[in-house]
Amino acid sequence: MKIIDKAKEEGRNVLSEYESKLLLKEYSIPVTKEILIRSKDELRDAIKEIGFPLVIKGCSPEITHKTEMGIVFTNIRSEDEANRAFDQVYEKIKGLKDSAVLVQEMIDGKRELMIGMIRDPQFGPSVIFGLGGIFTEILNDFSFRVAPLTKQEAKEMITEIRANKILSSIRGMPPVNIEMLSEMIVKLGEIGCDIEAIKEMDINPLIISGSMPIVVDALIVLE
Repeated sequence: MKIIDKAKEEGRNVLSEYESKLLLKEYSIPVTKEILIRSKDELRDAIKEIGFPLVIKGCSPEITHKTEMGIVFTNIRSEDEANRAFDQVYEKIKGLKDSAVLVQEMIDGKRELMIGMIRDPQFGPSVIFGLGGIFTEILNDFSFRVAPLTKQEAKEMITEIRANKILSSIRGMPPVNIEMLSEMIVKLGEIGCDIEAIKEMDINPLIISGSMPIVVDALIVLE
């Protein structure tokens, strides 16, 4: 795959968020609409294409924890806000490798999940599903399967987490599209089986917008 070949040629083992999502899109996994930019002129064009509200983030293969770096600005609703966010992000990332700014549609959803893949030395590619967001590691609510997975196995993973009730109709929110969610879990396992160069993948958060799961952030690490 060209994205992975490019990373290897450059001697790096991490794909940027933008590159990671391009790879996921190759497997028809739904991701946010976004545009990679490096100038104010490109910012204006991106705003016209995506529209408000939007998110502005720093993007580089060297970035793994955006929130801690203070390079994520959400719910931007005007061109002035966008310009200020661009300036602040660009100032913090300008020295990083292949640094750019990611202009992204704002996904509205209160439910955050995660899907991951790790290449276990004993079992091979294995898929993880659980609660997402900033409290993922604290809540520690996961299910696990060795890839490849069937759709039924993916659905079992979904029901196994302790907080599975948040996926049903709750507090005016519609039930999550389980068919689509389980298909995404299956496809992550497929990627792990197909591309041996991938060591791990982390999709977090996977936000539920209405009933539809959408990848908002992703990180892929190579062997």
